Amino acid sequence: MKGKLGIVTAGALVGILSALLVKLGNPGNMGVCIACFIRDTAGALGLHRAEIVQYIRPEVIGIVLGAFIISLSQKEFNVRGGSSPFVRFVLGFILMIGALMFLGCPLRMILRLGGGDLNAVVGLVGFTAGIGIGIIFLNKGFSLKRNYKLSKFEGYIFPVLNAALLVLLVSAPAFIFFSKKAPGAEHAPIIISLIVGLVVGIIAQRTRLCMVGGIRDLIMFKDSYLISGFISIFLFATIGNLIFGFYKLGFAGQPVAHVDGVWNFLGMLLAGWCSVLLGGCPLRQLILSAEGNIDSVMTVLGMLLGAAFCHNFSLASSAKGPTVNGMTAVIIGFVVVALISYFNIERTETIKMRGELKNETV
Repeated sequence: MKGKLGIVTAGALVGILSALLVKLGNPGNMGVCIACFIRDTAGALGLHRAEIVQYIRPEVIGIVLGAFIISLSQKEFNVRGGSSPFVRFVLGFILMIGALMFLGCPLRMILRLGGGDLNAVVGLVGFTAGIGIGIIFLNKGFSLKRNYKLSKFEGYIFPVLNAALLVLLVSAPAFIFFSKKAPGAEHAPIIISLIVGLVVGIIAQRTRLCMVGGIRDLIMFKDSYLISGFISIFLFATIGNLIFGFYKLGFAGQPVAHVDGVWNFLGMLLAGWCSVLLGGCPLRQLILSAEGNIDSVMTVLGMLLGAAFCHNFSLASSAKGPTVNGMTAVIIGFVVVALISYFNIERTETIKMRGELKNETV
């Protein structure tokens, strides 16, 4: 899958398959949502006790295993880490606060648009604004520093843990929690969800599919390669929803969504800002983790704990709207991300000193 035709084809597959998963049982406009599915998995593992969002989502497992298998076969599995791992963990945690304020990751934002949910338009504007703020800091020299080569064993741990989650899902031991009512109880058959996840993981790894990268590259380099994939997802998700009768244009009454425009905007602004600093959206972080990037694994773990924290302390929104705790958390999130952005700018003097030191040691 090379070139623009490849990523457009990949987007078409993701859009159609996402609509199909909803037809087969997934919640509305939630064929694939990395934030929501990590949140559900955290609940299934008992990290939070919100009974309506507890289920080990096989789509996420499939994405990780698909990307892992294809990266191995293409000799692109490269284990590395050590690039500000704790900062990445914190950014992943805060990213999840923003995503669960909006009720979805960037991928679900596009799928919600494809289902006619106009609240996602507000989210998209906020997301783009957040990326714009992040780009300002990138241009000023923001960096989380370089990473380093690690042993291959360390890179295998994340895919193996996901395989273990699949075993827990299928065997359903008593210590795993499963929702008995929506939306956690709404899911497509395990085997179909897993296959779709594998397909998404493979094509996302081959095409570098990333919503954040798409908007960033369009703004910074006028490069439309990555964004064309998400335009394709939107178009084909719309077609799929029209075919299956799910399309509903408007703000009110949308599935797993709320109509508070201010906090939809701010939630996705926070998610966009975090994502551009991390170098990729939640989907991209999963793909990088599967390829052996341990820094991305730390980001995913931050998202996992962030999701649990959101539901343990009533930060996540619901169809009724955002909570006071959630609003407060988003504001605190902006302060923390602003500090991370500022204090990780590499000053010109520092860069110059590093260059001089390098020349002296050659």
